[in-house]
This record gives sequence, structure tokens and C-alpha cells, in this order.
Amino acid sequence: RYFKHHLPNYGVFDEFRYFEPGNALPVVRFRGVDLGVVICEDIWQDGGPVAAYGEVGIDLLLCLNGSPYERAKDDTRGGLVARRAREAGAPLAYVNLVGGQDELVFDGDSMVVDAAGRLLARAPQFVEHLLVVDVTTAGARVGGDASPGFELHRVELAAGAAPHRAPLDGTAIVEPLLEEAETWWALRTGLGDYVRKNGFASVVLGLSGGIDSAVVAALAVDALGADAVYGVSMPSDYSSEHSRDDAADLAQRTGLRFSVQPIAAMVEVFVAQLGLTGLAEENVQARCRGVTLMALSNSDGHLVLATGNKTELAVGYSTIYGDAVGGFAPIKDVPKTLVWALARWRNEQAEKRGETPPIPPSSITKPPSAELRPGQLDTDSLPDYALLDAVLDEYVESDRGFSDLVEAGFAAEVIEDVVRMVDRAEYKRRQYPPGTKISLKAFGRDRRLPITNSWREKRP
Repeated sequence: RYFKHHLPNYGVFDEFRYFEPGNALPVVRFRGVDLGVVICEDIWQDGGPVAAYGEVGIDLLLCLNGSPYERAKDDTRGGLVARRAREAGAPLAYVNLVGGQDELVFDGDSMVVDAAGRLLARAPQFVEHLLVVDVTTAGARVGGDASPGFELHRVELAAGAAPHRAPLDGTAIVEPLLEEAETWWALRTGLGDYVRKNGFASVVLGLSGGIDSAVVAALAVDALGADAVYGVSMPSDYSSEHSRDDAADLAQRTGLRFSVQPIAAMVEVFVAQLGLTGLAEENVQARCRGVTLMALSNSDGHLVLATGNKTELAVGYSTIYGDAVGGFAPIKDVPKTLVWALARWRNEQAEKRGETPPIPPSSITKPPSAELRPGQLDTDSLPDYALLDAVLDEYVESDRGFSDLVEAGFAAEVIEDVVRMVDRAEYKRRQYPPGTKISLKAFGRDRRLPITNSWREKRP
């Protein structure tokens, strides 16, 4: 039995709430080979059981992992595994979980390195895979005692030598996926597993003709199949003809189940009954759409997908109980600029395979708009998305303060506006559906701030 030595207590991890760290250092002999075992965080921290195994002497180190996916994490992971193998003085087999669990997704990316840290084999990402590898060991040897603080336990599971077999001709080293492909697979895996593991057979989402709902629809079709995806166009009096056409075009391109549910009559009743004008009139449109989707969910058993992105979530650019309703939000951790990049990448992949690109080109190229009033554009209320995402990356992901942002070259007026919007939107984020985490710092468990908070980041 092995008890994990290092318990992570940062980001999404709260292991000290549930577990106690162990100090056992088991060496398991199996057919003449001495095996050591560590678990995930044990290799991420210096001075742990890996160094102790190096002193004791083992032939192979097994590392069992539930290491969540983050963009660009593979670069760190590969170097870390190589370093720990050299520290242990033994080949290291790094085995990682595959699949989605609530907001986390695990990419696999299992690998084996030799005692010098050289890569021997690597499994594909995001798919279950059996990796068979030949490794060179020195045979069983008696090492020293464990370092202070560790309890060495030697156990023999099977005596004798391993049966002889012919060496493998070669073991594949699967190259990691490129950036957009890796991100798409993470989102696809997270969505598909969440739906299936929670007992849903289908999903429903609103199709506005815009880029966000188009990307979510394409992800859902890839993850679940077109027959399990229900897209609903819900035009109001302010919905443009091209948006209606783009929604229908998306449905035709992907093959999803498509319907049209106009909301103008519902909106008119609310506006007349309550005497709504301005922002209240705009938001009641989004809330009528939310009610429509939830009614279809109750009627037909679909899981409602929210289509908001991380940029909108950051600045509160959504209607609570409107477009923010749903059971899962596949792109809630995807910045707006990355949404566009993923859309272009997905279409390019389809073209390379001779398939119909799933996302209408006009959904990618047209200026984004909520279409809740005549002539409305997102840039009426927000900075340009490239600038906005750059500020958010520094403020949210990197925890930069006002002075740091000024030094980075952002205008003070822009910083003030963005920071104010982010700080005021915490209450909305708390009520947003769960969604796949792909960044180093996602909203929620990675960034824990109070809603009731009078302190604000201000200009020095």
C-alpha cells in the first residue's frame, strides 16, 4: 500500500481537506525487478520520495497520475518526468488519466523515459491506450536505507525471473497535438464525458448565428454526433436576416437537429405587462430565450448548453438567467480571440479531409453583436477583443495589478474599465454553469474571491 506524500492544496486541488500525507516508501519486487511507486504531485515537488528511491535503488519507477489538462502543460510535464527519472536513477513510466470529470479534463499523454531521461515511448492524448515498452534495467539490486522521514517497506509479489520474450521491433513515440488541435480535443472530451457520465442522451443550445454558438454546436456534434444535438434559432424583432441565415446554414453544415422558435410575441407580452424600456427590455429577450431552452430541456430531457466564452464571463457581458442558463458551458474558459482561432482551425481541418466546414464563414468574419437593440455591436460596450483579452490575460491569469498593467503598456483608462467590469461581475460568475477548464487559471476554484467586497483594484 502506498500513501501519497505530497498533497496539493492550490488551484482546483483541496487534498488536505480529505487526506493525510503518508511516509511509506514501498519497493515491490516482481520477478526480479524492483519497482517504486509515486502518485502525481510527488514528482512535482522537490525533495520527495523520488530522491529517496534514488538512494534506496530501484529498477523502475511507476508514477500514477490524475493530472488535469492545461494548455501548454505538456512542455512542463515532459521535462519534469525526465528530471525525476535521472533523480531516481531508473526508468520512469508516467501514466495519466484520460477523460472528463466535471470541469476538469485529463489528456493522458502517458510516457516512458529511460534512466537518463530520454523518451522511449509516448501514448496519444485524449484516448485510452495500451502502451507496451521495452526498458533496460540493471536487475534486482540491494540499495541503501531510506532517507529520514520515510519508512522503507520491501515486498515481493512474484519470485523468479520474468519469462523470456523477443524484444519489440520498436515503440511509437506519438507527437503531442498542436495547440488548436489539443485545445479542441480537450473541449470535446470534457463536453462529451460530462454529458454521457451524467446520464444525458442529447443536448440543446440556442443558435444565434454568431461565433460562440457556432463553435459550441460544432464541438457538440464532434463529441456526441449530430443526432444528439438540438439547435434552436430564437429570433426577436432585432435579429438580423443574416444571423437567421447563419444559424440555418450551421445546422445544414453540421447535420444537427434544427428548429426555429420566434420569441417576439413572448417579449412583447413582458414589455407591455411590465412597461420595460432600455436595458430591461434588451435583457428580457435573452431571458425569453433561456426560458425556451429550459422548457425544451424539461420536455425532452436535453442538457442545455450555455455558449458564453471566458472574455464575456470575465467582464459580465451576459444576461444572468438569460443566455447564462444551462447545465454545462463548454467554452467558459476559452477567450474570445481563441474562439475565433478554434473556429478557423476546425474549418481548415474539415477542408483538408474533403468535408464541409461546420462553421459558416460569415459567423467568423462578421462583427459580434448580441442583437438586443438596433445596430448593436459588442464594441459599443467593450474594448476591441484582442485588446480586452490581452488585459484579461494579465489581470486574471497572471494576477497583475494596476501598476503592472500600466508598465505592460496598457492605457490607464482601459485598465480602469476592464478591472471594474471584472470585479463587479463575480456574482454572475458564481451562478454560471460548469464548463471545461483549459487554462492555468479558470474562474471558480482557481480564482476564489468574495462577492461582497468593497475593495477594488484602483489606479495608484
